[in-house]
Amino acid sequence: MSIVNHIARVPLFEGLPSGQIEDLAMIVTDQVFQKGQPIFSEGEDGNGFFVVISGRVKIFKLSAEGKEQILHFFGPGEPFGEVPVFAGQHFPAHAEAMEETRVFFFPRKSFVDLIKRNPSLALNMLAVLSKRLRRFTALIDDLSLKEVPGRLAAYLLYLSDQNKGAKELDLTITKAQLASLLGTIPETLSRILGKLSSQGLIETDGRRIRILNIDGLQDLAESGGR
Repeated sequence: MSIVNHIARVPLFEGLPSGQIEDLAMIVTDQVFQKGQPIFSEGEDGNGFFVVISGRVKIFKLSAEGKEQILHFFGPGEPFGEVPVFAGQHFPAHAEAMEETRVFFFPRKSFVDLIKRNPSLALNMLAVLSKRLRRFTALIDDLSLKEVPGRLAAYLLYLSDQNKGAKELDLTITKAQLASLLGTIPETLSRILGKLSSQGLIETDGRRIRILNIDGLQDLAESGGR
């Protein structure tokens, strides 16, 4: 598939006329990162943003002691590192390829020049950023106000919603990575998965999780797991 066709399939650029898609193709850099390879580090100059074409990207922060806190996972079609494009600031976290990953890089200066000529680009980006802000708000709520069972229930419901209400969920991350995302440790996560299974809320088989009682999960998520 050509670069133009890849760009046209990215939700961020959905609905743009072919001329604007071709303008974007003129400024993009096609990059490939291997598993575990850093894409950018916290504090680096935010000189552009990325869109995942294939593979997966992990966004995380490191504590002073080196403890990793995962913030997001991004897959095909999703942009990341885009806030500095508007703010002109440094990247606020680290980004790393979780597997062989192809990304398109859009340089800040060239992209801003396109936005000045085509404001519809900015409108699309603002819609994506607004949706992501809601996700960040929910993440902060989960980490600060809910116990781990409530966080896990909320995350499983989020995955189900992302997959059009599917009850069969295949985790694309390890349990250690899921534990980090939920702000806990793998041992605690395994114990809670077992507890939810014994309560008849879910059924687990390796990385596959089957939701058995979605109303029960919703009650758990809304109560915060307390």
